[in-house]
Formats: sequence, structure tokens, C-alpha cells
Amino acid sequence: MDAIIEQIKSLAKDADDITRKTIIDQLREVFISLETAQDAMQRISYSHLQSILVRVGCDLKLFDLLTESKEPVTVDQLAKKTGAAPILLGRILRYLASVGTVKETGKDTFAANNITIYLTNPGIQSAVYHNVDTLGPAMAVLPDFLAEIKYQDFTDSSNTPMNKAWKTDLPPFLWLQTKPENHAHFNRFMEAQHQGMRQWLDVYPIEERFQNMGPEQVAFVDVGGGIGHQAIALRQRLPHLKNRIIVQDVEAVIAHAIPHEGVEATAYDFYQPQAVQGARVYYFRNIMHDYSDDKAILILKNTIAALGHDSVILIDDMVLPDSGVHRHATQVDLTMMAVMASRERTAQAWYELMEKAGLKIQCIYTYTQSLRDSILECVPVRAM
Repeated sequence: MDAIIEQIKSLAKDADDITRKTIIDQLREVFISLETAQDAMQRISYSHLQSILVRVGCDLKLFDLLTESKEPVTVDQLAKKTGAAPILLGRILRYLASVGTVKETGKDTFAANNITIYLTNPGIQSAVYHNVDTLGPAMAVLPDFLAEIKYQDFTDSSNTPMNKAWKTDLPPFLWLQTKPENHAHFNRFMEAQHQGMRQWLDVYPIEERFQNMGPEQVAFVDVGGGIGHQAIALRQRLPHLKNRIIVQDVEAVIAHAIPHEGVEATAYDFYQPQAVQGARVYYFRNIMHDYSDDKAILILKNTIAALGHDSVILIDDMVLPDSGVHRHATQVDLTMMAVMASRERTAQAWYELMEKAGLKIQCIYTYTQSLRDSILECVPVRAM
């Protein structure tokens, strides 16, 4: 057994992201295949505890304290630093060690491991807070909600498990703005969710797309682009590009846009006609997965009307395979259902949606392995 484990570690040591994820998934299949009924019951029934206790660990700054220490730390030492009762703290740490988020080095003594270090990242901590505090109540009422609607599809974003849990009629993004702490965690989570992963600019031939532009043509419009992360990333990738790069979002969001030389921030509601005419690229990142088909079509048609003869629409979203979808993607899909009454789309669903909107997908560039984040390059059917 030791030889097998060492061989796997050796294989993983210099593996690229695709190979590394393949190793993890295959080991997970072996793990599940070895489970008894009791093993499966324990794993499934208590799975909710991990995110909840990690959140408690974040509250107590346990991961930061263990990471900062060069030596293993005792429960008593941590109790003095956190103010928590030693017995309670020991029980929490034993659980965290049992699920691999900290390392137990001896009796009532703990140290950091790789997961501990990851959990000091503010964005990853915010992911935990967002999923426990904001999404947790929605997931708790999901079974009752589905039973009430007799397990039918639903697309009304003001009538979701999220609305039921939080007793609000507001759509989720408007509701989130009424909860500053929840909103802050959501924003940090969104910034962190692709850290260390390949980005769309790593696979899409953006420089080729920008060839032969006139001096007055806008190069790039990031529609619904938040505070500008993707527009800034593009400007940093192409600092010598003379044509304009614009990020658009609603007034309340664009007011917080990150100032960056060479990136213009303008207020725009994508339910209104697109004001920037004839840009080379109109880019939508994680927009369409927030909306049902009818709303997505409306958003797209407002942009189609602004396209020039050489314009393209780039949709940056997950493109799920028609079978064998990874759990990283399925869990996001069900989250979108519970919160937004929307979905992550399969390749077939994307082709159907684009056809309804009057667009044709020219090419799909996939840049992440498990989530299947992809760029869909689209042009109007009339241009074909």
C-alpha cells in the first residue's frame, strides 16, 4: 500500500491541472467503491458539518493562528489566543483534523497543513461565509420548496428557495445589496473563485480578434462587468492597444469600479439598448447563467442591435457536457437553481438559446477542466 501511495504522489507531483484533477477523481471513485452502507451513511448524513465548522474556525482565526506558528500549537495556547473554552476548542479542532483541514500532531496539539494555509485566503474564507450564511438557509428549505411546486421547473427569480428562506420578494442581487456583510463576502468570493486557474485570455485569440480596427472603433465592452476585473486583465495583457476598453454595469455597481488607466467605467443596464455601437467585442462573463432563456434573449438582442459588421459577442460561461458532468459544475448548477431560478447550460442548451436569440456559435474555447468555463464566440445569423 505504501508503494502505491508513493507512486501516486510521484505521478501527481509534476502533473498539470488536467492530470491532477483526473487523479483526484479516479481516487474518489475508488474511495466511494470501497464504502459500506455505514460508510456512505456517515459521509452523506454529516457532510453539512464541514462547511459549518470551517466557518467557526474562520471566526476564531484558527487557520491564521496555525499557519502563522512555526511549531505545532496546543489547545491551551489556542484557547488563550481565541478566548474559547479549551474543551470546546479541542472538540472543534479534533473534528477539523478528522476532515483534513488541520493536522493533529499529538494529544491536544495541532498544526497547519496545505488546506489550513488555503483557508487563510480572504477570498476562500468569504466563499465559506457566503455558502454557510447566505446560501445555507436557501438549501435548507429546498426540499420543501420543490415539494410545494410538485417538482416542476421554475424560472421566476423572485420566487425561489432563496426568497422563501429569507422571506423576501426581492430578486437575489437586489436583496444582497440590503445585506452589506453578505454582499462583501459574495464579492470577495467572486474575485477568488478562479484564482490559480487558467483564464479566458489564456485560450481565446483576442489579439487576432483585434486586428484591423479603425482608430475610433471601441475594442472591448465588458457588459455587466462588475467593478472591472476582466477589462483590467485585458488592458494589462495588451497595454499597447490604442482602442478603447469599456466596462459597463448598473449605477450602484459601477460607482465602485476599480480605477485603471486605459479602462473606462460607464453606467449601463443591459435590459436597455446598448449605447456603444459597433465595438469589436461585446463580452458577457457569468451573466447568462443568472437568467432564464427569455431574459437572456432580451439581454442579447439589446446587444445584437449594436453590432457592427466585424463585431462578435463573447459569452464567458460554463458549457456542461451532455453527460458525465463533474460535481464541481453540478453543485454550481443547483446553487443557481435555488438562488436565481436559473441554470448552467449544456452545449445543446447553449446552441438552442443562441438560435432563439438570432446568433450562431462560431467556436467554443474551454479553459477550465472541472467547471468547463468556456468562451462562446457568437455572431448574428444574418452575418453568416
